[in-house]
Amino acid sequence: MNDRQPLDRVARIQADWRRERPDLDVGPQGVIGRLHRLGDRLTENLCLVYDRYGLSEGEFDVLCALRRAGEPYERAPGELAAHTMVTTGAMTKRIDRLERAGLVTRRRSDNDQRGRIVALTTPGRDLIDQAFTDHMHNERRLLDLLTPTEATALEKLLTTWLSHMEQPTPDSE
Repeated sequence: MNDRQPLDRVARIQADWRRERPDLDVGPQGVIGRLHRLGDRLTENLCLVYDRYGLSEGEFDVLCALRRAGEPYERAPGELAAHTMVTTGAMTKRIDRLERAGLVTRRRSDNDQRGRIVALTTPGRDLIDQAFTDHMHNERRLLDLLTPTEATALEKLLTTWLSHMEQPTPDSE
């Protein structure tokens, strides 16, 4: 087997830039460009499962955050936003849609009458349990495109890189 990979789209773009701008190091495109394309392809494949259950990616994320909370499967909207990394405005729209679908309910907080609590309904829990099971099977299918050794090495690299990216810099404090 040949160790040289055929030129993919990213490699062709890099070759064009090397020709047009030989003064620039376009090496980072090899990693960043492929990660970007891979992210897009992964999202497409993951959304196939969400669609099967009538959920958007964000709605799936909200239901998962509620289910992960453990019994009684509820969180305040601000907590949900923190657990899903979206704004509270976007969270409100997601909760509205899930409530209309009968998958969550909203009630006043017992501790703060101004606050609200979002909780999974029984149909919501049943749906997310089934959808999450299919989601994990789908992720396994996607990861199985790599060998176990490749997957382990990739996870370690991504964990290291992400920890560097998420460390606060002196400018951001």
